[in-house]
Amino acid sequence: MIIDVVLLVLGTALIIIGLIGCIVPVIPGPPISYGGILLLHFTSWVSFSLEFMLIWAVLVIAVTVLDYLVPIWGTKKSGGSKWGTWGSAIGLVVGLFFSPIGIFVGPFFGALVGELMYQYKKDGKDIEQPVSENQKMKKSLKAAFGSFLGLMVGIVLKLIVSGALAFSFVRAVFKAVF
Repeated sequence: MIIDVVLLVLGTALIIIGLIGCIVPVIPGPPISYGGILLLHFTSWVSFSLEFMLIWAVLVIAVTVLDYLVPIWGTKKSGGSKWGTWGSAIGLVVGLFFSPIGIFVGPFFGALVGELMYQYKKDGKDIEQPVSENQKMKKSLKAAFGSFLGLMVGIVLKLIVSGALAFSFVRAVFKAVF
């Protein structure tokens, strides 16, 4: 009985940390949320089916992999560089201190700064004709938007999966209690 309470408390903490991790880039939200479901499964109160556990494990792995690939894809599709992707992630971390607006503005400005740094860094190192300041800004804005969009798609995918796991967790606990 005591071990069930401990597993429930730890599982609840993991669900909450998992939801936070969907927005904070250094915390892997869906895998942590899945850990919460796993802990609840090990209580004597709740037993999820093997099919449920396997389907959610596959979804968590898929979303975790996509979370790394979607921002890169968004950046590449919009003509951006790794600088924009990194800038977007750094902007998100900085933006967390200025919530809630900073969560959305930070990644965009971070990607923009990263892309502008890249545009000025590569000056004179490529074969192309020299690019005007206006063209650099347009390229950087386009790439920043792609990087930002990729980051936001990743966050939404993680929130969907972690939110569904949180819902399953709460529903299972209520069924066990009531």
